[in-house]
Amino acid sequence: MDGVPVGEILYERPGDDSSRSRLLLKLLVTTQQLSIQVHPDDAYAHSIGLPRGKTEAWYVLSAAPGAKVGVGLKKTISSPQLAHAIADGSIADLIEWRSVVQGDVVLVPAGTIHTIGPALAIAEIQQQSDATFRVFDFGRGRELHVADAIAAAHLGTVKAAPAPLLFSDARTLLVVDPQFVFEKIELLPDSHWSFRAEKETWLFALHGCAQIGPFETSTGDAILVEDDEVRIDVSEQGLKCLAAYPGPAPASDLLKRVPAADAMNSPRALARQPSLTVVSSTQQETRT
Repeated sequence: MDGVPVGEILYERPGDDSSRSRLLLKLLVTTQQLSIQVHPDDAYAHSIGLPRGKTEAWYVLSAAPGAKVGVGLKKTISSPQLAHAIADGSIADLIEWRSVVQGDVVLVPAGTIHTIGPALAIAEIQQQSDATFRVFDFGRGRELHVADAIAAAHLGTVKAAPAPLLFSDARTLLVVDPQFVFEKIELLPDSHWSFRAEKETWLFALHGCAQIGPFETSTGDAILVEDDEVRIDVSEQGLKCLAAYPGPAPASDLLKRVPAADAMNSPRALARQPSLTVVSSTQQETRT
């Protein structure tokens, strides 16, 4: 993606069947400032004929020193004040900027005015939606969506998401939201696990490798598991990955360690009708 201001890699169901998905996983790599934008909530999206809004969360994969994101406003303002700030460009000064480092997690609820600065690589989980209203584009001349942005935006500050919570020895809850649960999973080297996904569940490998069902999985790979139970055999490198699935609550039986002796005698795919997929990826220049 040399020379591209912002690049993205989308992970999608094979066969262009994204309409079945409630969530979308993507990677963002920035070399320039993204536009300031806002996504509608479900209610506003429905009012203009869209299937759903978009809440999203970011996991920072890498960040140059001083890298920042903007989430929410420094203070509560009125709709006319927002319109004026968009018109004269002072919206960039109203954004609440946060410095971020590798491993940070940022929740961006629908309606939050936000942006991402340069020199960042981010794994993003979001509602499956293209609903984006561009507020300010830093002079690049692309279309703005001011009326929809003002109508959809929450015109105030945003609370930081709660600190990550250790759910078990292997699972850390990063975000628990009505739209999705976002976790980090860390599996010990040479360990064996049963992974049970009753809902659409996205896995993205951060480090290490493992065999997940019939698939060899390593850093940067994504897998979609749905209505299925599969075995995970972890390599000597261990495995760190992100997991995301529809909310509102953590799945209590998502992951269970299997003794090595039992793992040797159990099938890799345990469900009667397995739905385990290596997710295809598409690289493109993002429209944000």
